[in-house]
Amino acid sequence: MNREDFIKMLTNAKLYDLTQKCSIFTPPHPHEKSLEVHFFKRVTGAYGGGQGANGQILNWSNTVGTHLVGETAFHSGGRAIADIPLTDLCGPGVVADISDLVSDYSIYTPEMILSKVEVKKGDILIVNTGYHKYSWDQPDVTNPAAQGGVESKEFGFLVRHPGPSMEFYRWAMDMELKVIGVDCGAAEHPMNTPIRRWHEDHFKLAEEKLKKETGKTWDETFPQGEYYNLTHIEMPKKHLVLAEAIVGDIDKLKNKRAWICIMPIPFKEVETAWSRVFAWTAPDGMSEDDFMAAMKKSEMIDMTVPFSVQTPQWLNYVPLTVTYTKRVGGQYFGMGRNGSICNASIHLGTHMDGEKHFYPNGRTIGEVPLSDWVGPGVIADISDVVSDSSVYTPKMIMDKVEVREGDILIIKTGWHKFGWNSKDSDEFRYMVKHPGPSPDFSAWAIKMKIKWIGVDAVSADHPMNTIMRIWHPKTFAEANAKLIKDFGKDWDQLYPLKDYYQDMHLNLFPHTIVHAENLAGDLATAKSGRYYIGCYLQRAMEAESMWGRFVAFKE
Repeated sequence: MNREDFIKMLTNAKLYDLTQKCSIFTPPHPHEKSLEVHFFKRVTGAYGGGQGANGQILNWSNTVGTHLVGETAFHSGGRAIADIPLTDLCGPGVVADISDLVSDYSIYTPEMILSKVEVKKGDILIVNTGYHKYSWDQPDVTNPAAQGGVESKEFGFLVRHPGPSMEFYRWAMDMELKVIGVDCGAAEHPMNTPIRRWHEDHFKLAEEKLKKETGKTWDETFPQGEYYNLTHIEMPKKHLVLAEAIVGDIDKLKNKRAWICIMPIPFKEVETAWSRVFAWTAPDGMSEDDFMAAMKKSEMIDMTVPFSVQTPQWLNYVPLTVTYTKRVGGQYFGMGRNGSICNASIHLGTHMDGEKHFYPNGRTIGEVPLSDWVGPGVIADISDVVSDSSVYTPKMIMDKVEVREGDILIIKTGWHKFGWNSKDSDEFRYMVKHPGPSPDFSAWAIKMKIKWIGVDAVSADHPMNTIMRIWHPKTFAEANAKLIKDFGKDWDQLYPLKDYYQDMHLNLFPHTIVHAENLAGDLATAKSGRYYIGCYLQRAMEAESMWGRFVAFKE
């Protein structure tokens, strides 16, 4: 399959977003941290000759919303999430709908799964228990017998949901499954977690049900030492990871095969990470087998920098901090796990600047549908025609690659090589001397109806069209001299402040053309050309910007 046919195939493939909305109202796993969103500055809070930005600090545990439970959640010697290649988290899989076979506290088995679908070796398996109906972002579940006439959705999603048998985990490892995903609060049975002791009334109900069905107690069915070894040692060593709180379009994939992707934020230090989970099925007129064969041959170019406490933030923003609040060795035997709380401003690492970052009437990240973040696009490698403080033009882009109306545009300036995790790291050069666009660039982007823009630098704006101009007067003088040499005009002549301050933000965001910053990773070796490009962000409902995974696909 050639490049054009591959891009057309993915453009026409059926896309399913399986991600729960992530909000300050999204319940975390019990006793873990809810998401907090704090504005530390607003657009009117700037100084020095230009509009400021809406900036937020988030404080959260990663069990809020759809997330990947990594190996280090249970086994401290496992791979960091950033070190798990996307090929281990994406691939053929199946959504098994067992909702008619389970109820409160049920234990599901491999036989239940196999009665609904064929599971192939190496699959990603998503288990649809039906308990996504209790997700906070779904309609109320009415029940005349419940207090108030509606069921407690939070208890349904987190405390009463079904969970797997011991045999299920062994079967999953024998089948070499890549990921087990579930449509409820945990991929473990809640009574095999500390919920057993936090909600002893529910544990009694669960054990009574188990005794009635099998004649065995809970500890006879799940011997704690054996269970601990299985889930905390054997599974992580087999690289079997878990995706939780899968909601969204899950019912549209009941008992269907699909190409399934889990796209976590690539954390270095944290055991669990927010993820965008989605699936594709074949476009109309193409067989499932042909679609799967084409996807198996495809290549993913991961353009995301590792997310770490070492990642430099935008100059006056708050860096990422991670506080471990619990460890596997510090809790009741067999039920412990590593858990942490994170705190950061959003503008560090690879992230998407959302509309509300500069345009208060714009959409939050979570309000933007996944279809707006994916589609045909280009990578334009202009690294051979730019240098310190250079200005690049639409012509430079179009000389490298054909840009079509409605494309996603990734600009490779070469500045990724100065990022924090590069052997050529030069943080000052990366932050303050990167190239930026010419004054006609934003008008060209609007004319071309560019979907969104990505850059391998700290900002899509030229640093001297930002507050950097004031913070670094020596660098501004050097950039101004270079501009006069290259364009015959000084900065204020070419970029009048009232028209071009934060040009790529203020002139584009009201047109829904936003941009991603700090792209890196496999972009270093990517060539100019056309690709299918995706931005997979946590579905954050109150956030002005957000981290995610940025991927280009080719045949």
